[in-house]
Amino acid sequence: MSHKCQSILFSRNGRLLADVASFSADLKDGYFIEEHSHPEDQLLFASMGVMTLRTKQGVWVVPPLRAVWIPATTPHSVEMSGQVSMRTLYFLPKLCRAIRGQCFVMNVSALLRELILHACKFQKLSKKVSTHKRIVEVILDQLKTVDCAPLQVPHPSDTRAMRVVHALYADPGDQRTLKALCKDCGASKRTIQRVFLDETKMSFNKWRQQLRLLHGMQLLARGEKVTAAALESGYSSTSAFISMFRKQLGTTPARYLQTATADSSV
Repeated sequence: MSHKCQSILFSRNGRLLADVASFSADLKDGYFIEEHSHPEDQLLFASMGVMTLRTKQGVWVVPPLRAVWIPATTPHSVEMSGQVSMRTLYFLPKLCRAIRGQCFVMNVSALLRELILHACKFQKLSKKVSTHKRIVEVILDQLKTVDCAPLQVPHPSDTRAMRVVHALYADPGDQRTLKALCKDCGASKRTIQRVFLDETKMSFNKWRQQLRLLHGMQLLARGEKVTAAALESGYSSTSAFISMFRKQLGTTPARYLQTATADSSV
């Protein structure tokens, strides 16, 4: 059952305490935060490690130097892969009007990264305090221009398609064809292909590629070698995994992890 958290920006009697609040935690590999929701909009940032956010709508993987936006009242759980340095900002709902009303992973610029880390030195930030106001306003300006990172696996709402989803979540490296997977889902291959395209805006093959890539990223964060991560995620070769990784993230897994490690020392 999802837990509804009490507001940290309002007192119990409804008095506004702050416009933005922060929370920082260093968490171990495998640490799991049960499903819950906040009355505030939330920016969840990984300065080290990989976080996996899950909602009914899909899964979002947050590698180092990325962040995920979580709209207020969205039930979600979070799982850690590798040692994670989690930094969170909570915003008054609608304070960030330029941000879309759904979860998405964003690329974090060097400036926004420093702003998040600086804001996390304050438990609460109120725009009534001039120094706080300047920090909040610059963060909001930066959030208006963020780029979306293609690091999510959306869920179809169709129950038959979700049987396929659950089967592949249990084993992302499953090599069965869609036709074989459909034998246990109660629908034809053509029907499931149509459902994925209509409800996730991705073809089934593209959806499966995305799942495998993000699973590989989780394994790398836990210390797996590139070859092992590639094969366990269902890639036919290490080179195929590296090629897809470069296509999605702009660099190889080795270079990406080296950069993330070097930048996560704060």
